[in-house]
Amino acid sequence: MSMNNSPNVFLDTNANRFQVNIINESRDNNEASQEDVGSDPPHYEETSFTDEAHNKLRISYRPGKRELYDNFLQRGEKTEASLHPYDTHNKMYYLQTFGHNTMDPVPKIDYYRNTGSVSGNKLNRPSLLEIHEQLAKNIAVSTSSVERVANGESTAGDETTASKEEENKTGLVKFGWVKGVLVRCMLNIWGVMLFIRLSWIVGQAGIGLGVIIILLATMVTSITGLSTSAIATNGFVRGGGAYYLISRSLGPEFGGSIGLIFAFANAVAVAMYVVGFAETVVELLKESDTIMVDESNDIRIIGTITVVCLLGISVAGMEWEAKAQVILLVVLLIAIANFFIGTVIPTNNEKKARGFFNYQASIFAENFGPDFRGGEGFFSVFAIFFPAATGILAGANISGDLKDPQGAIPKGTMLAILITTVAYIGVAICAASCVVRDATGNINDTVVSGMSCNGSSACNLGYDFSRCRNQPCDYGLMNNFQVMSMVSGFGPLITAGIFSATLSSALASLVSAPKVFQALCKDNVYKGLHFFAKGYGKNNEPIRGYVLTFVIAMAFILIAELNTIAPIISNFFLASYALINFSCFHASYAKSPGWRPAFRYYNMWVSLFGALLCCGVMFVINWWAALITYAIELFLYIYVTYKKPEVNWGSSTQALYYINALDSALALTAVEDHVKNFRPQCIVLTGAPMIRPALLDITHTFTKNNGLCICCEVYTGPRKLCVKEMNSGMAKKQAWLTKNKRKAFYAAVAADSFRDGVKSLLQASGLGRMKPNTLVIGFKKDWRSAAASQVENYVGVIHDAFDFELGMIIVRISQGFDITQVLQVQEELEKLEQERLALEATIKENDFEEEKSGICGFFRKARKLNISKHETKKESTINTIQSMHMGEFNQKLLESSTQFKKKQGKGTIDIWWLFDDGGLTILIPYILTIRKKWKNCKLRIFTGGKANRIEEEKLVMASLLSKFRIKFADINIICDINMKPNKESWKFFEEMIEPYRLHESCKDITTAEKLKQETPWKITDAELEAFKEKSYRQVRLNELLQEHSRAANLIVLSLPVARKGVVSDYLYMAWLEILSKNLPPTLMVRGNHKNVLTFYS
Repeated sequence: MSMNNSPNVFLDTNANRFQVNIINESRDNNEASQEDVGSDPPHYEETSFTDEAHNKLRISYRPGKRELYDNFLQRGEKTEASLHPYDTHNKMYYLQTFGHNTMDPVPKIDYYRNTGSVSGNKLNRPSLLEIHEQLAKNIAVSTSSVERVANGESTAGDETTASKEEENKTGLVKFGWVKGVLVRCMLNIWGVMLFIRLSWIVGQAGIGLGVIIILLATMVTSITGLSTSAIATNGFVRGGGAYYLISRSLGPEFGGSIGLIFAFANAVAVAMYVVGFAETVVELLKESDTIMVDESNDIRIIGTITVVCLLGISVAGMEWEAKAQVILLVVLLIAIANFFIGTVIPTNNEKKARGFFNYQASIFAENFGPDFRGGEGFFSVFAIFFPAATGILAGANISGDLKDPQGAIPKGTMLAILITTVAYIGVAICAASCVVRDATGNINDTVVSGMSCNGSSACNLGYDFSRCRNQPCDYGLMNNFQVMSMVSGFGPLITAGIFSATLSSALASLVSAPKVFQALCKDNVYKGLHFFAKGYGKNNEPIRGYVLTFVIAMAFILIAELNTIAPIISNFFLASYALINFSCFHASYAKSPGWRPAFRYYNMWVSLFGALLCCGVMFVINWWAALITYAIELFLYIYVTYKKPEVNWGSSTQALYYINALDSALALTAVEDHVKNFRPQCIVLTGAPMIRPALLDITHTFTKNNGLCICCEVYTGPRKLCVKEMNSGMAKKQAWLTKNKRKAFYAAVAADSFRDGVKSLLQASGLGRMKPNTLVIGFKKDWRSAAASQVENYVGVIHDAFDFELGMIIVRISQGFDITQVLQVQEELEKLEQERLALEATIKENDFEEEKSGICGFFRKARKLNISKHETKKESTINTIQSMHMGEFNQKLLESSTQFKKKQGKGTIDIWWLFDDGGLTILIPYILTIRKKWKNCKLRIFTGGKANRIEEEKLVMASLLSKFRIKFADINIICDINMKPNKESWKFFEEMIEPYRLHESCKDITTAEKLKQETPWKITDAELEAFKEKSYRQVRLNELLQEHSRAANLIVLSLPVARKGVVSDYLYMAWLEILSKNLPPTLMVRGNHKNVLTFYS
């Protein structure tokens, strides 16, 4: 049904089964709404799907809008089913979906594309905030989809249409699954092994074990093919083949390491295949006695010419390379068919003398069992055959050139494995059923009458090859590598097949290596290789990569011992297969919701078995080559891990990190807390971490690798603005922590007041057992000039921390923590520096243009003169601004903000442990001394005691600390803490609190009560009298601190506690102020009065 209930309907009936209308809010909205008041109810009409042939739009329009839509229809364009709601310059359009006016768009693939998608344009759906908030008519918007349609421009279409348009526009060549994957894989799997080694393998292992060898190799490749298919169908696949699949599954560490060696292996494989081709040609030259120089140099000459020709085909473009591959496949298929035809053509005496007797049951039976010779065994023969089964990634390696990689890679790869396996088994069985293991080649070696055959099939067929038991023969499965040529109907076709197999494999490797290498370089995993990322032409051909591959191939053709390097190359390929299998297992094991492969015929445990099987086969083929492969891969893995490329591909490694962290957190909840495992887990009220770095640094010093640290920020103000600012800054501030190597989390809340926000953080922060147990805040240096509400919030936060049974640490340094001013100056200087660099670049560009031509030299010189004058003025302005800022620059504040990053020299940490709070006051400085920056500082302990028991008090404290296994340099017993402070100090304290006193005793009762109600935060005379002794103590402690600890690197002292509702906020702040005034960096600490130290084991 189509619901037409709007005065302005813009509908394509063919686009969707439901209606999406565009509603225009313009200046005549009021008139339209008035007209609609008395209108009839909405008319519901049935949508006809039979009018599709007419290809027309049903449009309702307002008066004055007809011309717009008439122009639109004349251009013959269609709208999309949904249009972006913010695409107008001066009017607000929103959608009508399901007959309801809304900005909610319908589901569409364009909303899910990446920004750089080549298969369609990315659209941005309305944010949740835009839908949730009240609709505003003055929203600033961009170019309208509606206007683009009206102007004859198309909106973002579906993926297929956009892809076709892109292809038509640029001439991009994309391959289907047959030409792109099936043909390449078959050609790469079928190598020279099929023609010159398979007969020897089946002769050694027999038909039974020979088939098992082929099936075992196929098992490895089939499992890898299934894993490849699963990964390839789990999302859009770009160019890069094995590297792309592994890196996007396991991350850049594994992908970067395997990508480099896989590309190198393909480059060297070019040399191997070309040398195989050159050796065959040289054999033909030798037979015809036409050697050019000598065998070795002839191989080099022919190999060089061949590589140059293959490079020319590759550089000409993928289309030409694909045509060449098809031609080579046809030749290869004809050669294989020629062999099978030859097995049924009646043999002659010459061929019989060489061991070929057509199909014979006796030969099949004789060759069924193994007959290992020359020290060979099952695994050595398997190691020789296995490289013939590789090549299954030839199609995946050009994934960027496939029309539909998700469909092509599974279909083409698995079918190629099936066809090539059947061909290998067929050739092996046919060869072993027609040809005996040993033959002399002499037509006169026939059976003499009366001779005993002893079960020999050749003897039963009339030939005596018994002398081959005592001396080597030249023919038969075990001795002649040209069995297929002998058996075939036309021998030269087998030679053509050998040429086709070697050249096709070399061509596939020559294309694969640069494509994989280009994808690796584009990701910038190895920054020094980014030069090779550039592509050329309509297909983005990696010309630079082709040249590099050519150089590597030429080097190995000219100088390398290929027999030595071949096992390493095979192991490089196997390492790639192992990681692909492991990638599939890992992605399944991580159970990420993003792992949803369309290819269902895989199993995570089978993939793991395939990975282990690949690793085993690596050692079977060559143990030392396997160790070299692992060593190279490990080195590259460590290198990439150390460099930490800035990429985020949503790998299964990330998913498993999360699973492991979640499991560990859940397991931790089942473990009861124990005092031996106590560690400070801190909430630090830094605001933005970069604003108060010193506060974060001192906290990070005793939480790094030891406890939880959460940097917290509270946003206060209009909720909408706060939430928007908070959400936009979360990732940036966490990234700052990571960049500056701070092992801390960032958390923020939006609240009505600072205290409410902190209260929320204290209650909700953390996870399970990983919850904060200590609150760290900076001392409020401006409390005397701040508003009363701010002081109330600050002291209230301390009360809340104690209410929630958290430890409390207040940190004070002389210059304060907030370096906003410094950051602003630095930002301005950076902007000025960027302007200066831009100006220099402009001048250089003008100089370059002047040098290019002298026609208008006079005018250019004049222009340069003007620019030079402008530069002089600009530089003088910059210098003036810089000097002005440097004058304002607070150097002491900058130095103070970095003081805890520096290594502390020899000195002391003075601990004034006046009250037993559970041990936090002594634990924090102890943790500091085991850190690298503070290890040269000694602990000095200060505590209260009686004058007549100083030595006993010292022994008691020393005994306690020794039981806690905390080393100390000195213990001081302070006997005169309770003495009155001197008059100057007390006078300073009284002057400090004077502005905040009520002085109610000097006023009548009525006035006093009124003042109490108007200013409840002021210090009353009664309160001051009640806490006079405690005030004396704070002032006296500061005198003692000045006397004993003025030279300390850090002071840690017990934080006084104010009784809630009894001690006023300003009196408490005055205590903290006088206690910590004019001292080195000071930590005022109060634990939650639960043990954090124990002397039990």
